[in-house]
Amino acid sequence: KPIVALLDEDAARKLVRLKSDRQVRVRVAQLADKCNEGDLTPQERSEYEAYVMAGEIIAIMQAQARVRLSRSGPYTRTRPSA
Repeated sequence: KPIVALLDEDAARKLVRLKSDRQVRVRVAQLADKCNEGDLTPQERSEYEAYVMAGEIIAIMQAQARVRLSRSGPYTRTRPSA
């Protein structure tokens, strides 16, 4: 059973909207550039692989949350108004 099935609708919506902060995106881009050039140190390679793995896990969970929300009623990709 997916972990996402344990979330209520509000938590699932928050998961769908989850994004990394700017500093993380900048760091991943730096590491990706160095990786493409073949210039990563072993420590940077481990860091980059951890970011990639975390991103893949989050993307899978977000996809599962979207499916869950689509089955539970109307779902929009925009933030609900406050």
